[in-house]
Amino acid sequence: MRRTYYLSGLIAAGCMLLLQAGCQEQAKSPPKVGGPSPKITFEKMLCDFGEVGPNTQNANEVKFTNTGDAPLKITKVERCCGVVTKLDKTEYAPGESGVLKVEWKSGPLPAKFTRQLVVRSNDPANPQVSVGIRAIVVARVVAEPSTLKLFLDEENAGCPEITLRSLDDRPFSISGFKSTAEAITADYDSSVQATRFVLQPKVDQEKLQKNLKGRVNIELTHPEGKTVSLLFNVLPQYTVSPPLIIVFDAKPETPTVREVKVLNNYKRDFEIESVASKSGIVGVKLLEQQEISNGYVLDVEITPPPAGETIRFSDTLTLNLKGGTKLSIVCNGYFAKRKPILQTQ
Repeated sequence: MRRTYYLSGLIAAGCMLLLQAGCQEQAKSPPKVGGPSPKITFEKMLCDFGEVGPNTQNANEVKFTNTGDAPLKITKVERCCGVVTKLDKTEYAPGESGVLKVEWKSGPLPAKFTRQLVVRSNDPANPQVSVGIRAIVVARVVAEPSTLKLFLDEENAGCPEITLRSLDDRPFSISGFKSTAEAITADYDSSVQATRFVLQPKVDQEKLQKNLKGRVNIELTHPEGKTVSLLFNVLPQYTVSPPLIIVFDAKPETPTVREVKVLNNYKRDFEIESVASKSGIVGVKLLEQQEISNGYVLDVEITPPPAGETIRFSDTLTLNLKGGTKLSIVCNGYFAKRKPILQTQ
C-alpha cells in the first residue's frame, strides 16, 4: 500500500515539473497564433474632391498599402451610384502599395455629394472597408434671374433680360440656346468671349400658351460650366379649383353636386356656356353659376355610371367658355361597398 502511494506521488511530482517547465518555456517565446495574414491600410479614409463645377468629369485617388505579412487580394470594389473605380491590379505583396482611382461626373445643379465606397479583401481583420466620397458642386457661371416669370397679356410675355456672369473671372462664349418647345429664343455671337453677357430673350406667345412650364438651357464654353439652366413659369389665363374631383361612396346613377370655382387670372370678363363629359362615362349638368370677382362659382351635378364589375370610374369634365376655350377637370369616383345578398333556401 505504501509502495502504491509512493509511486503515485512520484508521478504527480513529475507532471508538476513538466508543466512548470512548459510554462517557463512558453513565457520565454510565446507561440505565433494564426500564421501570416494580409492587412489593408488606407492612407486616408475620405476621398475629397473639394469644390467642382457642374457637369464636369472629376478624378481622384486613394492610396493603400498591404501592411501585413501575407499577400493581399482585393476581391471586390462594390459599385457606387455615379462613381467609377479602377485598380491597376488586385493582388499586392507585403509592404506593397496600390492606388484606387475614383472618377465621378458632377450634376448640373449646385449640391453636396456624399457616397460610401466599400472595398472587400482577404484581410481577416477588416474584410470590408468603407471609404467616404465627398464633393461640393459649385456654380462657375450663374444666370440672373434664375427663374423667368412670364405673363400672357404682356408684350414679349414680360420676359426680362438674362444676365450670365462668370464667378471665377474666366471668360467664356455662348455656344447654344435652347428652350422647351422653342418657346423662348435669343440672339448671340458664339465668337465673342467675355466674363459677362446680357441676352434679350424673344418669346413666341403661341408656343408659350401650350407650354406654361419649361426650361431654358444655355450652352457655354466655360471649362467648368458647360450649361446654365433656367426654369420658366407662365401665369395661366384661367384657374379651375378644384382641378380634381373625387367622389367617394358613389351610388350608381345617383347624382351628387360639387362646387367649382373658375377665375380669370388676368381679370378679363368671360362667360361659361356649358359643361360636358369628355368620355361620356359620367353624366354632368351645370345647375347654377354665381358671378364673383374675376370669375364664377359653379354648382355642377355629377351622375355616376351604372354599377358594373369595377369599383371605380374615371372621366374628364370639360367647361366650355364662350369663344372656344375649354377647361378640364378630372373626375374620379369610387362606388360604395355593396353588402352581399344573403340567399335563403
